[in-house]
Amino acid sequence: MEPSSDDLKELRKDVKKMVEKENVRFIRLQFTDIFGQLKNVSINSKQLDQALDNQIMFDGSSIKGFARVEESDMFLAPDPSTFTIFPWRSMKGTKTARLICDVHTPEGVPFEGCPRSVMKNVLRELRSMGYELYMGPEVEFFLFETDEKGQRIPQTHDKAGYFDLAPTDRGEDARRDICLTLEEMGFEIEASHHEAAPGQHEVDFKYSDALTAADNVTTFKLVVKTIAKEHGLHATFMPKPMADENGNCMHLNQSLFKDGENNFFSPEDEKGLSQSAYYYIGGLLKHAREFAAITNPTVNSYKRLMPGFEAPTHIAWAEGNRSPLVRIPATRGEATRIELRNPDGTANHYLAFAAVLKAGMEGIKNKINPPQCCAENMYDLDGKTQKDRCISKFPENLHEALQELKDSTLMKETLGEHIHDIYLKVKGWEWKQYSKAVHQWELNRYMDI
Repeated sequence: MEPSSDDLKELRKDVKKMVEKENVRFIRLQFTDIFGQLKNVSINSKQLDQALDNQIMFDGSSIKGFARVEESDMFLAPDPSTFTIFPWRSMKGTKTARLICDVHTPEGVPFEGCPRSVMKNVLRELRSMGYELYMGPEVEFFLFETDEKGQRIPQTHDKAGYFDLAPTDRGEDARRDICLTLEEMGFEIEASHHEAAPGQHEVDFKYSDALTAADNVTTFKLVVKTIAKEHGLHATFMPKPMADENGNCMHLNQSLFKDGENNFFSPEDEKGLSQSAYYYIGGLLKHAREFAAITNPTVNSYKRLMPGFEAPTHIAWAEGNRSPLVRIPATRGEATRIELRNPDGTANHYLAFAAVLKAGMEGIKNKINPPQCCAENMYDLDGKTQKDRCISKFPENLHEALQELKDSTLMKETLGEHIHDIYLKVKGWEWKQYSKAVHQWELNRYMDI
């Protein structure tokens, strides 16, 4: 949640005190590019005042999708509430910390290509409607072995399965250290366990307001990669690294609060859901194909979305059922939430959160009722039943998703023209590169014909 101007002043003071007290020598000013890659500018603590005054400049033309060379000067605007010290960077009594930043233009206004600013714009719109969004992301990852040079090799660190323990789960030590590091950085860890596929893991942290949740995903990815490397392992959020195993997801658990209460809950409804919850579901389902290229941004993303691997393939909703796009977990009251099951960890989480929220908001604004709830396994429904119940398919590949994004007025409004156009251009190029590449499967299949 964005701090007020008074809170901002106090937070700046607190950051300065912490830097001095903890002997922090270096501070990484972190930001993400349009495609979700974490970037940073490292400064000496003597430059902290300059940084907090938004005076640290960088070359935006060197960041893919940011700015042209003739208008390349960009400034970092740190959010003091995101200050944290890296537990793994202590050396000779000195420490390294970080601040998550927005990107500003030389005129001091948010840059239109800054994903975090895009998300903040959508959250302001939501607050104008009287709501606050709380988000609980569930981000899965794989741990692979590395060779003597530290390079990843196509072999998972174990052959364990869902909820297995050591010694079968050889990643337990790495996962434990990931949890301890996250807790040291202020996370409240709720659970961690081995997932269904060999070498696959999940660490669940407590939900929070949406902006904090997005910042937490930034931290989470960095910690997982860093701690895995310390254990001689390679961590990946790639959606489908192994064809015959479950893939990595980033399920998004969402709740809207109004006047301090969960607005998705209604004790009068047979399912315990409010009308706002139904409208929000309706918005997600109506616009799912339009935000697909944002929440599932890679060629590999759509190889995860296949029948039989607990991944959604059709645009529908259910209560306990895990096969549709949207699921309503069993808990009610203050814990009532809507779980969107298609996103994965390769997405730019700021843009993904913004796109998904915008779709849900449209449902509330336009009173979009969802179709009938699905209790059946979606993979077993025939085409006629799907058509009769207004169930459409999620895009089957990146090209199809990009066409939907291109034609979406809502997503262009959400992302802004700058990001919308560049995203389509770069991802379209990615699809063309994939399409013309000759893959091993083709060689195996056709060389002897």
